[in-house]
Amino acid sequence: MSTTVRSPAPSAVRTDPAYQAFLLLRTAFTVAPVVFGLDKFVGALTDWEQYLAPQVNDLVPGTAHQAMLAVGVVEVVAGVLVAVRPRWGGYVVAAWLAGIIGNLLLLQDYYDIALRDVGLLLGALALARLATVVPRHPGRAA
Repeated sequence: MSTTVRSPAPSAVRTDPAYQAFLLLRTAFTVAPVVFGLDKFVGALTDWEQYLAPQVNDLVPGTAHQAMLAVGVVEVVAGVLVAVRPRWGGYVVAAWLAGIIGNLLLLQDYYDIALRDVGLLLGALALARLATVVPRHPGRAA
């Protein structure tokens, strides 16, 4: 006797709370890194260099401004990765956020932002886990 596994109907998937959470997190972790990454080149939101710990600045070649440009590139790439491969992108964003948290703790300031980033890190991990159980193409046959 064989069994056939059917994909849920598209409407059932769209109303599934896990799928909705996945879409919400995927959207947020695509848009936010891309926007903040691009802002490293424009500087409209803040002076990003103020958030770079001197210890980190001493480790990376170039100036703090050049380091922030590199950070911007990494953030844009991470956001795009979340868009196309959320299962892996969620872990990349979580690792990146861990680095940001470490940098902020080295500054011995901005503890509120570091705490916020802990919450974002947990959200990125939740995205990566949800990406393993949601269908890639809702409504298509398996």
